[in-house]
Amino acid sequence: MPSETILIVDDEQLIRWSLGRALQKEGYNVIEAEDTKRALSIIITAEPDLIVLDQRLPDGSGIELLQRLHDKGMTTPTIMLTAIDRSDVAVQAMKLGALDYITKPVNIEELKIVVDKCLEATRLRRQLHHFKKENEKRFGSYKLIGDSPAMQTVFEQISKIAQSSATTVLLTGESGTGKELAARAVHMLSDRQDMPFLAVNCSALIETLIESELFGHEKGAFTDARMLRKGMFELAQGGAVFLDEIGDTSPAVQARLLRVLEERIVRRVGGSADICVDVRIIAATNRSLEQRIAEEKFRTDLFYRLNVAHIHLPPVRERGDDVILLAEFFLNEFNIKFRKHFKGLSEKTKTLFRQYAWPGNVREIRNVVERAALLDDGEYIFSHDVHLGHLHQLHDQKVTTVEFGPDGLSLMELEKKALLAALSRTDGNQSQAAKLLKISRDALRYKMKKFGLPKQQHDGE
Repeated sequence: MPSETILIVDDEQLIRWSLGRALQKEGYNVIEAEDTKRALSIIITAEPDLIVLDQRLPDGSGIELLQRLHDKGMTTPTIMLTAIDRSDVAVQAMKLGALDYITKPVNIEELKIVVDKCLEATRLRRQLHHFKKENEKRFGSYKLIGDSPAMQTVFEQISKIAQSSATTVLLTGESGTGKELAARAVHMLSDRQDMPFLAVNCSALIETLIESELFGHEKGAFTDARMLRKGMFELAQGGAVFLDEIGDTSPAVQARLLRVLEERIVRRVGGSADICVDVRIIAATNRSLEQRIAEEKFRTDLFYRLNVAHIHLPPVRERGDDVILLAEFFLNEFNIKFRKHFKGLSEKTKTLFRQYAWPGNVREIRNVVERAALLDDGEYIFSHDVHLGHLHQLHDQKVTTVEFGPDGLSLMELEKKALLAALSRTDGNQSQAAKLLKISRDALRYKMKKFGLPKQQHDGE
């Protein structure tokens, strides 16, 4: 049963009594006020969960009371009572923060529905606020959410590294796992938090632009360099520079970054003077830097300089029920944004979310939930409301039984088993095996080499 307190503000005692009696039958606590003076006193002292406010009062108007509450920064949810011919009042009330309005004479059943809807929205706001506060206590307000052991390890690493003297941090993980959020958390939990945090996506800029962006340039250094410009390392002095997708940088940029890391100096493009910088460099990549080194596309010495403090952000598929926690967090967020009243995910949707691989990770979860919340209505997000693009939805498929040994089974071992099974079924025919696995023949050959399969199988087609 509800236990919220509702304040009814109306100068007519009969209306206060009839509305109050109806709401008390629904389980609400009811307080009455006959004018704005009494109402304001109750709001300050009793802090009601909802106000049902008449526009016309003896010592002012409901709009004036809303304005006073707005000026004081008080955001108590309010339902406005207006005359049928005063829609302008309703519009003004909504602008001042009223959640809804009801025209007089009041229909009791309509009032019950509107009250329930407004209080549900208030509950969701409080839950989201509490959830955010709890997250901030542990790892800041950056939506780094998770109860899984993998994420608890990440939170511990962020906290320790942020408070350490390490000036270089390397973040690894698939796209969409939250590397930039982790970088910001490292910065905000450190003693550099009051200094700048500047971010650049290394894969989004061509080589000449990224050099200018990071190191700055002198006037006349190149065409269109009409004035001196400081780079990020200078502008972030005392703070942090976040280099996203560092694995995509060119050899020239890598050489200049190595000098910054080793000597803590930068030189602007076209300049001759060295500039001392004190910044924490946080680099991130969704690529394997070891693989890039093997391909001679990344410097070994730069890798070792970057890999001083390492945090790996696990993919969603390795985080268990964190997918449900994340989805419900985003659902609360979109409830407020879209003025919806979803209570959560249906059990079938939870099962689907647990089974789906989420290749886009946290970013994909947010997008899927946003779409469902925007296009649908009701109390729960059902599986038929969820759109996972052209990827397979596992609840509609037969799942082959997988044998787990006493020590479990890694995804890499499972991949190798699938590869061997496909080659066995096709008698070593690589083209047919690739079709069974829905990959290209080149990808199949790469995986065979990776798992060290016998060479005679390479020529089996």
